[in-house]
Amino acid sequence: MLKTKNMLNNFLFIGLPYISITIMLVGSIVRYRSRGYQVSSLSSQFLESRRLFFGTNPFHIGIIFLFFGHLVAFLFPSSVIAFNRVPLRLFIIEVSAFTFGLLTLFGAIVLLIRRLSNKSLLIVTSKVDILVYVAIFSQVISGLLVAYYVRWGSTWFATSLTPYLESLFTFRPNIKVISEMPFLVQYHVVSAFVLVALIPFSRLMHILVFPFRYIIRGYQYFIWNRDRKKLRNSDETFPDIKATNN
Repeated sequence: MLKTKNMLNNFLFIGLPYISITIMLVGSIVRYRSRGYQVSSLSSQFLESRRLFFGTNPFHIGIIFLFFGHLVAFLFPSSVIAFNRVPLRLFIIEVSAFTFGLLTLFGAIVLLIRRLSNKSLLIVTSKVDILVYVAIFSQVISGLLVAYYVRWGSTWFATSLTPYLESLFTFRPNIKVISEMPFLVQYHVVSAFVLVALIPFSRLMHILVFPFRYIIRGYQYFIWNRDRKKLRNSDETFPDIKATNN
């Protein structure tokens, strides 16, 4: 029984992370090189925009905050631990993270209802899309449960999960701590690696090809070589149709 448990832990916390990261890296490169112009979020705004607005905004705001919160705890564990020594600071971080988790869940629910209730959207929904929704809900809900039942996650993440993740990146995996953590934490970690493996096969890959160059590029200049006002008021372009300056 103990041997079986050790084998399972080795697969989930050593094998699965390396498999997922390899699939993500190799799959993303292959897809980008072979079908680069198809790498996008495949926006469905033209099919329905109102619920998309109320779903995608809270989802993205929440997920971005949570992502960078985890990233800070991974990159600067000592600073996070020192910051959390003041109980009020720790409480504010925990409440904020839980709030943004709920915001992410709300946005995901709105987006799922939107997709399932609109026939036009159902037509363009693939099996991979459904799988991604399942993975996202699994990740978000397990994260909320961890935040509620395994309190003060910003501290124990920095002290326990950060060393485990660092051991993976240095190719000296140490799973002693993660193997002894509560089931909810283990499930949350495993579901995160599953979500990573889905990136090359889904719309999620658009996060890897964000056009950062647009942030720093110069302004574009549009020069009109004709009188716009005269053109729009002319009857020569569209006879018998009154021009409007909308």
